[in-house]
Amino acid sequence: MWPPEPARTPVGWQPWLHRVERFLPGLLLAVATAVSLGVGGHDGRWWAITGGLVAVAALWVLGTVIFAPPRLRGRPSFALLTFLGVIGLGGVLEGRDVTFLIFMIFGFLAAMRLRPTWLAFAALAVTSLLINTLGNGGPVHALRERPAVWITIVVVQTAAIGGGGLLSAAVARQNEERRRVLDDLATAQAENEGLQRQLLSQAREAGILDERQRLAQEIHDTLAQGFTGIITQLEAAALAKDEPAEWQRHLDSATALARENLTAARRSVRALHPEPLDAAALPEALAGVAARWSARTGVPAAVTTTGDRRPLHPEIESTILRVTQEALSNVDKHAAASRVGVTLSYMDDEVSLDVRDDGAGFTPGPGPGYGLPGMRRRVLRLAGRLSVESEPGGGTAISAILPAVPFPPEASA
Repeated sequence: MWPPEPARTPVGWQPWLHRVERFLPGLLLAVATAVSLGVGGHDGRWWAITGGLVAVAALWVLGTVIFAPPRLRGRPSFALLTFLGVIGLGGVLEGRDVTFLIFMIFGFLAAMRLRPTWLAFAALAVTSLLINTLGNGGPVHALRERPAVWITIVVVQTAAIGGGGLLSAAVARQNEERRRVLDDLATAQAENEGLQRQLLSQAREAGILDERQRLAQEIHDTLAQGFTGIITQLEAAALAKDEPAEWQRHLDSATALARENLTAARRSVRALHPEPLDAAALPEALAGVAARWSARTGVPAAVTTTGDRRPLHPEIESTILRVTQEALSNVDKHAAASRVGVTLSYMDDEVSLDVRDDGAGFTPGPGPGYGLPGMRRRVLRLAGRLSVESEPGGGTAISAILPAVPFPPEASA
């Protein structure tokens, strides 16, 4: 019933409890001896015997309590041996001088180290009986003269001390369990952070693959077709070299196609990195993207931010920006909307992006292109969710929800 000494360094009140327990018997023995000397009334022969008993008790305390290793003291057999020595030597000393009941008090602590619980209560009862009766003629005499009184005292004292010991042990177990749970939570949090880093690393690799696939498709759809057109125009110009007007027309067409290809190549390069995030936080970057989009298309776009704004992992912020750009691009291409609303919401563990328009709408489903499928891939690879709500004539709402992974400290180093 006594809180055991933990294998690792204890915290809170336990270190002081175990220190007091280890040094208390020596202190109690010294105080009892000093009081007995101060009271006096004993001859040299009495002190020779009593002093020898005190020395034996001191050695017993040193060997079984003060200098005994915690692992040995935790063994039930060793705890019983310690108790028997303390109660035996203390009882003999108290029988010679009642002031040594001060030392006998440690018998209660020694008893509470015993296991099982019934043995600890029995030892408490024996200690209580000896402490209370040795100064009154001994337990046999006391129980013969006034049994009800002494039994009541022993029962009440044993119940009070034993109950307190059980309560202390229960509190110690709860503290240890709470500490274990906190350690498990810390370990789980560390594992979760590791998994987040792994997820982001995998997402970065998947993003590189997606970008390669997107660029391959874009090169095929724009640059390769443009170069084919340029070659065709130049070949036609070569065939029309005897016709200046026709030759000039083909040459002008080739020049125009080359300029268009150059513009498309620059657009592809700019798409590789979200430049708005270089100079502004995510909410301001979204507002800038929406403002430039509105200036180009003439459609008003309002940006709203809710929740506790905070820096997020660059992969998270980049994905939100890309989804916003792609969603606005889709509105421009297909929606014929009169207004657009962009909402960025910071929550405890997630961040969400909602892009809504009042345009033509459509029936959601699989389709060609890199718009919605590309947005969905970007979001899914970061353990997020993307949903699309739309109907013909009812506008469109795109919602992306991503884990709110905080900005890593090493990223600012």
